[in-house]
Amino acid sequence: MLNTIAITEQLWFLLRIVVAGLCGVAIGYERKNRSKEAGVRTHFIVACAAALMMVVSKYGFMDLLNYHDAIKVDPSRVAAQIVSGIGFIGAGIIFIQKRTVTGLTTAAGIWATAGIGMAIGGGLYVVGIVATVLILLGQLIFHKNIKLFDLPHMVQLSLKGQTNRQVQQEIEALLHQHKVVISDVRACKQDDGTYDLDYILELPLALNDQKLLELMPGKAVVKLATTSKLH
Repeated sequence: MLNTIAITEQLWFLLRIVVAGLCGVAIGYERKNRSKEAGVRTHFIVACAAALMMVVSKYGFMDLLNYHDAIKVDPSRVAAQIVSGIGFIGAGIIFIQKRTVTGLTTAAGIWATAGIGMAIGGGLYVVGIVATVLILLGQLIFHKNIKLFDLPHMVQLSLKGQTNRQVQQEIEALLHQHKVVISDVRACKQDDGTYDLDYILELPLALNDQKLLELMPGKAVVKLATTSKLH
């Protein structure tokens, strides 16, 4: 008869899953407070599942090893599949709309949560907990406006309405005058001869979004969106 793992050992394994789940809750709570796509429940489930699969990968086949010496298992195989499988969840969170990427940081958080679950499931409590604290600190610190990281930011400027080639040239000359870098521009000609313009701009520190809008012609319908919404 095959040997089974003692109940006391299984309780210790269960503790690993609980600790991993708590770490997932901590990361998910920070994401939920920012109204992101994946919140507490998603991160909790990912962390618990990763820890569970890691425990099964390392200890779930011990009875077979004791039963037959010829049986060999590779505990890292299941762990490798966790890393691959979590990518499908992350891919479902990332969206690209009008050249603006959203959900990238949340997807990375899901991937990191799986790694934390794997670490704790493998018995590396300190590594998993410290990694959780580092991720939370990183999220909190880098969401604040720190002068050290206060770099020129990218915006998407859309103008629709009474714009033509002459107006486009005037706008671009005005942007260059204020040291705005034009990274990309798309012009779509309408049936009435006017143009819809879409710019990707890099604004200098001295020019904020409101000042940029004030520079635009009054007759055109202007929309401004940041292209740095990667969180």
